[in-house]
Amino acid sequence: MTPLELDDLGVATALPRPGGRDQILGVPYRPVQFLDDDLPSALERAATWLREVEQWLGEAPDVIAVHLDHDETQGSPYFDLTILCNEEDLAGAPIAVRERDGGPPRRA
Repeated sequence: MTPLELDDLGVATALPRPGGRDQILGVPYRPVQFLDDDLPSALERAATWLREVEQWLGEAPDVIAVHLDHDETQGSPYFDLTILCNEEDLAGAPIAVRERDGGPPRRA
């Protein structure tokens, strides 16, 4: 196994960097994956999960992207629906901030 040399952003130190004002951003996002042979079912489960997270969090979770891919490998789920979510939201940080600041409780 080749050891990886990573920088503070968690990307390879040898990775070519964009020039000028362009940059690789260090954003805390985490992929949440929904796999299914039926795309509407994967979308429905993703929507249900997002509603549950919103109810638990007390606000809409920060979602930066939704990615759809497919896998034609025999025996694998065909659709791979991935939602890129803020990992601080998934950790419950907004709840902790509200509790610390004495803000309104989360929505029921």
